[in-house]
Amino acid sequence: PLSKVRQIAEGLKFGATVRAITRKGLSKIGSKGRDAAPFVVRYEQDGVEKDALVRAVIDASGTWGQPNPLGVHGLPIPGEGVSRYLSYGIPDVVGARRADFIGKRTLVVGGGHSAINVAIALMELQDADPKTEIYWALRHDGVDRLLGGGLNDQLPERGALGLAAKKAMEDGRLNMLTSFSADTIMTDGGPIVLAEAKGERIQLRVDQIVVTTGFRPDFSFLRELRVEVDPIVEAPPALAPLIDPNLHSCGTVPPHGVEELKHPEKDFYIVGMKSYGRAPTFLMKTGYEQVRSVVAEIAGDY
Repeated sequence: PLSKVRQIAEGLKFGATVRAITRKGLSKIGSKGRDAAPFVVRYEQDGVEKDALVRAVIDASGTWGQPNPLGVHGLPIPGEGVSRYLSYGIPDVVGARRADFIGKRTLVVGGGHSAINVAIALMELQDADPKTEIYWALRHDGVDRLLGGGLNDQLPERGALGLAAKKAMEDGRLNMLTSFSADTIMTDGGPIVLAEAKGERIQLRVDQIVVTTGFRPDFSFLRELRVEVDPIVEAPPALAPLIDPNLHSCGTVPPHGVEELKHPEKDFYIVGMKSYGRAPTFLMKTGYEQVRSVVAEIAGDY
């Protein structure tokens, strides 16, 4: 609906990919008059590169296109980059890709709510075809934190996901693998995963692999801007300790806004999921408040 608002429609570019952002007449090291210089946003549309001059930039590009790899060390494992049987995030297993998963054996790797969503979707296929097998691999050694607070969870929908996963485990519908660490994917009529689980070497033949190990931000097109991020979480330094997944769940992240999102580059902000870097503790409600705060600052009425 916002695309129908005249002030937005006039500047809206569909099918455009931002390739770089800089300051007009200045590289990253140029300081004279930097804060007053407009941003140059270089984008590609219909195969043609174009530049737009703007006063401020809000990067809300998210992290969906930058999934974390299967490898437990943060690097892809041998065979991962070439396997056509591997999907990242939450594939549409009950819809567009139903034929790839129904009646098949699927390995889901990940210990978060994306993994629960995939497992629940696969169980829907299992109801239709009992030959559908689900292996769920957690890279840590327990499921308690994953399952959440159940009926007492601060976030009811998250609690419902946890309860559904717990019941599926109790009913034996999921083949659980904990302390899982894959090191190779081989292909022999389908993927064969060589891994370690609970300290033992295993060789698992499956039809599909779904990797739900989180996401990471893409800073490549921001190289000419003065962007500062925490070296661990890859979020703005003031925000990083508030969202660190080692200390917080999404329900314990305190309210925050423009002050925590600022970078050394004046009038440049990263908001939404990308502002959280590699932390998975983001809530959409938090993003709405971030955007409200940043836009109010740019408009001068913060």
